[in-house]
Amino acid sequence: MAGQDGVDPQQDPAAQGAAPQGGPDAAAGNDPLAQLQAELDEARARLAEEQDRFLRTRAEMDNVRRRAQDDVAKAHKFAVESFAEALVPVADSLEKAEAAAQGAPDALREGIEATRRQLLAAFERHRLLPIDPAGEKFDPHRHQAISAVPGDGALPANHVAAVLQKGWMISERVLRPALVTVVQGS
Repeated sequence: MAGQDGVDPQQDPAAQGAAPQGGPDAAAGNDPLAQLQAELDEARARLAEEQDRFLRTRAEMDNVRRRAQDDVAKAHKFAVESFAEALVPVADSLEKAEAAAQGAPDALREGIEATRRQLLAAFERHRLLPIDPAGEKFDPHRHQAISAVPGDGALPANHVAAVLQKGWMISERVLRPALVTVVQGS
């Protein structure tokens, strides 16, 4: 049925309660496009902040890595410094022993013994210890068997019969294994 002005209410959007374009929603600030744009701008700002934070963290990690590499390089360079300081008096004693070699044999012997004591004390201070396994059970991690000898009953099988050359350990690591002969098993 047509209204007073001749327009059918079913055909008229204003009569059906439909809002015209740019109606109350746009006036209230609820435009979906504007909301999406605001959310996109906010997400871009957060992304920029996170990227900046990431780049700063990455630069900081690069600096830490570089400092650690420098520290390791310095440690390698100066690692033997204290050991060298301990050996300088040994060199001095060897020079004195060499000068005394032209004198009496007893003075030479005393100089050599003093030098040996200084050297062993320097080794001990820096945890360089001898491996002298005479009579001990053979340990392949610390000893290198050069030969095997038949047992004479004095030592059990697989024990060190003789040390041909002492080994050396630095801290808990074998620097050079001891060269030994081992009693054969039966």
